Amino acid sequence: MIENRRGLTIFSHTMLILGIAVILFPLYVAFVAATLDNQSVFETPMTLIPGGHLLENMKTIWVNGVGVNSAPFWLMMLNSFIMAFAITVGKIVVSMLSAFAIVWFRFPLRNLFFWLIFITLMLPVEVRIFPTVEVIANLNMLDSYAGLTLPLMASATATFLFRQFFMTLPDELIEAARIDGASPMRFFRDIV
Repeated sequence: MIENRRGLTIFSHTMLILGIAVILFPLYVAFVAATLDNQSVFETPMTLIPGGHLLENMKTIWVNGVGVNSAPFWLMMLNSFIMAFAITVGKIVVSMLSAFAIVWFRFPLRNLFFWLIFITLMLPVEVRIFPTVEVIANLNMLDSYAGLTLPLMASATATFLFRQFFMTLPDELIEAARIDGASPMRFFRDIV
């Protein structure tokens, strides 16, 4: 039941506006700092009025980076794009193929294999960081795109979602494809 109380409405709106201000204020301070020169940024208290050095600062960061030994910003953006693209494509491919194998092939203990994959959802990333870094180091893949992307390609969530979708495919469709001589990969490529 919605009550129309003026005081409650004013209080709710005030709290929402304060919450928005708490969230937006640090972003505004970061923007103002980007428009100031170094001396103005380190003054105490820092001014909250935007300066006139935004384009100059952006050019410096884009070409030289943020520190003495820092990589240029364009290179960091390129690395982020390459990693995001590789992880996304790899995660989709690995998850689709593993879910398809669990649904298509009738092998013993296939449900056990699925639940072993699914149980990995209970392991937070923090638990897996040290073993993952050790494996990557032993494979001599440190400081490479493969070392950064391969550990993140396996996804229990995506495998579960694809498995649930593949299980909705009618058994008659799968049997018809098998009778027609379609290989598993042909069925996967042409029908799924």
